[in-house]
Amino acid sequence: MTEELRIRNYSERTIQSYITSISQLSVFYKTTPDKISRDQVKDYAYHLIYSKDACNSRINQLISAWKIFQIDVLGNSWEEFGLKRPRREKKIPVVLSRGEALSLIGSLPNIKHRMILTITYVTGMRRAEVLNLKLKDIDSSRGVVRIINGKGNKSREVPVPKELIGQLRDYYKYYRPVTYLFEGIPGKPYSASSMDKVIKRAASKAGIKKEVSPHILRHSFATHMLDKGINLKRLQMILGHSALRTTSIYLHLSDPNPGDLPDLLTPKE
Repeated sequence: MTEELRIRNYSERTIQSYITSISQLSVFYKTTPDKISRDQVKDYAYHLIYSKDACNSRINQLISAWKIFQIDVLGNSWEEFGLKRPRREKKIPVVLSRGEALSLIGSLPNIKHRMILTITYVTGMRRAEVLNLKLKDIDSSRGVVRIINGKGNKSREVPVPKELIGQLRDYYKYYRPVTYLFEGIPGKPYSASSMDKVIKRAASKAGIKKEVSPHILRHSFATHMLDKGINLKRLQMILGHSALRTTSIYLHLSDPNPGDLPDLLTPKE
């Protein structure tokens, strides 16, 4: 199954998640996954939801992994083994104010840590995209970085402000990374767990009580871009969303400018 997922160009993180889903299913029934029926998978999903309080995304992940296993590994028809997916949860993401985002970044004395958070916030890149960014992907003359996303091997260009280009030059002179912009050891990308620890530590130092993660900076970037008047379609392209409806969730977070709304409580003169 791992080979099939790699042929499809899934990211290593997604591959590991899918393999884990099938392995846990197999352990639950104490048998090999090829002997597990559709009804057993449904019962297992029910168990995850009502006994383990699993979210919809985990159930969808299980179904996706089960589909690939049935069709591409076992060669079965999906119509025979198909499962219905739960409806997506419509949650508005948590975002930082611009002041909080800048305080978060400014709270770190370490240049590398500060630059990791800066580029994540200023470009809106995903955590994996930031960590896999290579030196050759930065076009300073054009002010863009080229991103190849593991989801379908899609590529896009993200604009980088001149101020950030200058900061990146200073960062490079100080650290001299070999291959990746951010490296744990020479030639190897900085780890996701280390980045998570960096942002948690920064939030603690900045006194931010919100639940923070690298993705909150992406949410904040999108919201603040809309606050500044960026076109929704343009924002979709920068974020790398396949569907405009995914980007439109940030319209609920953007500053509604209440001064432009009519006051329904004041009697008409």
